[in-house]
Amino acid sequence: MAEIRIRNTEERIKGEENVRAFLDSQEVLYEHWDPSKLSEELQDKFVLSDEEKAAILKTYEAEINDLAARRGYRTWDIISLSDATPNLDELLKKFENVHTHTEDEVRAITAGRGIFIIKGTEDVGYFDVELEAGDVISVPEHKAHFFTLMENRQIVAVRLFIETEGWIAHPFADPAFTK
Repeated sequence: MAEIRIRNTEERIKGEENVRAFLDSQEVLYEHWDPSKLSEELQDKFVLSDEEKAAILKTYEAEINDLAARRGYRTWDIISLSDATPNLDELLKKFENVHTHTEDEVRAITAGRGIFIIKGTEDVGYFDVELEAGDVISVPEHKAHFFTLMENRQIVAVRLFIETEGWIAHPFADPAFTK
């Protein structure tokens, strides 16, 4: 279940309803899908064949279609990252810069753990959303953020897009942000 850490105060927000209420106040969509729907052999697998990726998409087909219909997403894929990913550290360096997009950035975590760092309202500042299997988040367009892995360095997630070629990151220089 997702957990939030507000960076300015070190306050932690736990529990699905509390997390959902906080993220809603920050205009960030949060949902939870049943992670036990995924076959056991895929729940902790981070190097995936095309067939295994297709199986994950099939498992969550109803949830994906529902979210896509509500939010206008037109295409989706699977991202899988782990220490087995070629050039993982270079890839993470690209991810780990505050940026915005002209469409939502959506992740539905199916295995592993990841973290979004998001710029909240002025009274909140930056906050971390620690995600695990079953957590679904949509950071709205133009909201400064970045996504990275947590200490386990393993994640599998469904990504949904409005534009069929995917989103483009626009750097967001913010002197208020500190890692």
